[in-house]
Amino acid sequence: MSLTGPMVAAASGRAKQLVILCHGYGSDGNDLIALAPFWQPLLPYADFLSPNAPQPCDGNPMGYQWFPITRLDPAEIALGVSRAAPLLDSFIEGELARRGLDASQLALVGFSQGTMMALHVGLRMGVPPACIVGFSGALAMPERLPQEIRCRPPVLMVHGEVDDMLPVTRMYMAVQALGAAEVPVQWHVSPGLGHSIDQTGLELGGRFIADAFAGRLAGP
Repeated sequence: MSLTGPMVAAASGRAKQLVILCHGYGSDGNDLIALAPFWQPLLPYADFLSPNAPQPCDGNPMGYQWFPITRLDPAEIALGVSRAAPLLDSFIEGELARRGLDASQLALVGFSQGTMMALHVGLRMGVPPACIVGFSGALAMPERLPQEIRCRPPVLMVHGEVDDMLPVTRMYMAVQALGAAEVPVQWHVSPGLGHSIDQTGLELGGRFIADAFAGRLAGP
């Protein structure tokens, strides 16, 4: 199967960059594509794509899931991410090829379960993406990262201080594992915020992507 979802075309009329947004559990592409109008002034040459995850959601029949999840069990997450990754990888390759771009002109953005997918796929690409931005997320299989990592794009992790779906401790664990793998990582915790994206996170994410595309975020 192939992934599909909403798109917002580059404001400039011609895409020189691509931002792929991976939504969270039980949501759909329409959720994160709503970020595009906020970021377009900073990213006028970027197409925005937000694919629907491949499976109808077990917990919300109106939404989608990258993989089933009943609890924050590392084995369950590892199996789900590994099974969904080839579909996302194939989608990314196809959309870059369609525009005549390579991964250096790609930003991967995720929310919650979508952050797990963006980190897993993005850190294993042959050509590193420009950056990865993860909102309210976590890193799947941190113990396998040192053996499987293929590139080290700059990463920004943003999390709500009082997130009751994915505790902020999961972000700290991800940041620690990424740093240990020599991935250049920045992070921000939004005070009083739950499982969501606030205005500060939105602004930080947009500037981070713009800086990455402009070559202002030097990776190793």
